[in-house]
Amino acid sequence: MTPAGKVFWLNTVLLVAIFMLFVASLVWGESHLMVAETIHDMLAGHRSAGVIIVEQLRLPRAVLALVVGGVLGLAGAALQGYLRNPLADPGILGVSGGAAWGAVCVFYTGLMQVSVVALPLGGLVGALCAVVLLMGLVGRGGTLVLLLAGAALSSFAAALTALVLNLVPSPYASYEIMHWLMGSLTDRTFTHVLVCLPGAVCGALLMFSVARALDALTLGEDVATSLGFSLWGARGVQTRLVLGAALAVGSCVAVSGAIGFVGLVVPHVLRPLTGYQPSRLLLPSFLGGSVLLLAADMVVRLVPTGPELHLGVLTALIGAPVFFARVVMLKRSEP
Repeated sequence: MTPAGKVFWLNTVLLVAIFMLFVASLVWGESHLMVAETIHDMLAGHRSAGVIIVEQLRLPRAVLALVVGGVLGLAGAALQGYLRNPLADPGILGVSGGAAWGAVCVFYTGLMQVSVVALPLGGLVGALCAVVLLMGLVGRGGTLVLLLAGAALSSFAAALTALVLNLVPSPYASYEIMHWLMGSLTDRTFTHVLVCLPGAVCGALLMFSVARALDALTLGEDVATSLGFSLWGARGVQTRLVLGAALAVGSCVAVSGAIGFVGLVVPHVLRPLTGYQPSRLLLPSFLGGSVLLLAADMVVRLVPTGPELHLGVLTALIGAPVFFARVVMLKRSEP
């Protein structure tokens, strides 16, 4: 089978898995629902308990799991292709840290009491500030400048977040901040979906637009330039990729909190199945990220752990062993 055929069947399998997990996430939960009765009530316009549970609790949570997981997987694949480094992930840009700082400031200032959208909007503002600062630092610099700027921005955002945590006068506010930083989709509504979706869609389209350039970059920056791809400038590959990843990831982190390892694990696992071609890895990584986060969100909802396990904690528990296994495999393959 050709690599293109393998990618087609891989995408088909992932789409089927997304459909099954999405439906399952609407049906299964702490409250048992009569599926046929709930569907009948929805079609008839009846506001039964089952319809309210699905529309106001489970559906927005499932939509966010699909979008956030897909964006994180796509951003990881795109950044790994551009930097030619399989260990690159969305957090390398510092945008996740900027979103976390913006959300923490909302807690600190008490704006949480003003509106339910204050927290995601604060995270989004923090992410956008990080984007502006990152683009200003990088300018026309290459991949090394991008890596250094991202590392510096991540450290600066982490320091600011720690400073705010240190100055928070209320233990309750500190608890809420830590709760958000661990990542979760609990109690999210369609308001959060509307805050997240525009940036996620625009950012994803920008990342998909550089697919062919990522293939050319596997041969080196000089070859990519000779093939007609502009790497820098206002419409360059780096600008579109960084802006797209930052916008999409920042929008998602603003509503979900910090969820790690998705952008690392998903492209790493799927890369051998796509023929090691960066452009072919983008869509499977989006779909694979959605599958992973939908499945992980179902686990945290259904596993009886007392207080609900945070989604970011579970993805870290999944991701770390995958890389331990990869280290062991690499060690065994060495002569």
